[in-house]
Formats: sequence, structure tokens, C-alpha cells
Amino acid sequence: MQLAREGGLSLDGEQPAIRPSWDAAGIHGNPQPRQWDAVVTVDAPSVEGDRAAFVALAGGDLVVDEGPDDLEPLATALEQELAPPYRAEAVRRERTVWAVAGRKIELVELPDVAGEELELTMKDGEHTLLIDGERAFGSIAALERPGHVVRARRVDGELWEVETAPL
Repeated sequence: MQLAREGGLSLDGEQPAIRPSWDAAGIHGNPQPRQWDAVVTVDAPSVEGDRAAFVALAGGDLVVDEGPDDLEPLATALEQELAPPYRAEAVRRERTVWAVAGRKIELVELPDVAGEELELTMKDGEHTLLIDGERAFGSIAALERPGHVVRARRVDGELWEVETAPL
């Protein structure tokens, strides 16, 4: 108040408005979930292209979704911070420098399953199975998690990436 008077502001006996605590920087808003478990930069002059996306398997193999076939230098750099299996995306930042980000994933083997994307919802003893967006009869035992929705997408052959969320 004294500073306001000295600065030529007249408050006429009024108290300055008190701002709610949720209006302070860093307090308001919903926290965003972390998208990546690890992010690294790597000098990889032998890697062609400008973008890449791949899955690293526990045995050391890479399944390339986008980009050149030889992404080993990018995976090697990321594996200093993150052990397989993981899904990664990489972007060229400078002439030979790449930024590589990865997140841990769960993989399961599902033999004899059709389609590329699955969704299994289990609630109160009932389940709903979607294969590529279409309702299907039956269930997939390896994906059954009561009270959850389980989404799976084919990585390669019988190997599927699985995400689980509570209902």
C-alpha cells in the first residue's frame, strides 16, 4: 500500500484484490503425462533421411516403421538411457546430429490373431473385442485384464505392442 501511494496510485482505503492461488504460474492447469522415458542426441552421419520411427526388441533387433533400415547408431545411443523393448522416434536436427526419443513398451506374442489393431474391454465379467475396429466374437486370454481396456497393435508377425488403461 505504501508503494502504491508513493507511486501516485490512490487506493482510497481499498485493499488490493487478492488473486486466487490457482492463478499463479506453475500451479494451474492439468499436468501432462510424460510422453518419453528418455531423449538423447547422437552424431550419426551414416544414417540417411530426416525422420525415423522404430521398435527395439529385447533381443537387439529393430523393427523399422519409418526411415532407413540402418538405425543401429540411433538405437545404440538411446540404449545408454533406456533398455529395450521400447518405441522410438528420431528427427535430424543438424547435418549429422539426430534427436532420438523413446518410451518403454509392453510386448506380447499372440499367435493366430488376425488384424493389425485389437481392443479388448472387460467390465463386470463381460468383454468386448474389436479387431481393426470391427466387433469380433470371443476373447484373447493374453489380453484379458478385468476393469481395463487393452489396446494392441501388431509390431511384427506374432509380436504385439500392448497398452492398458483402467475403465
